[in-house]
Amino acid sequence: MTLFAAPVFDATVIFEDKELFKGKGGASLWAEKLAVEIKSAVTVEKVGTGWALCGRVDGIDCRWGIHGQRLKRFNT
Repeated sequence: MTLFAAPVFDATVIFEDKELFKGKGGASLWAEKLAVEIKSAVTVEKVGTGWALCGRVDGIDCRWGIHGQRLKRFNT
């Protein structure tokens, strides 16, 4: 099963219409899982009042938040 189908039940916040992880700890755990899934380094970054996952896929910088309890890539 892909990580993108797994439910995200961590606390979230909304910042500029993006649903983000509320805590750095929760985001860090998902960053570790995502790094394995995409086979690339993933970090966490403070975005307004929440935390996003950040990494590179196919040479493109990406950020992920949450949508409908699933990880979702959003435009930076």
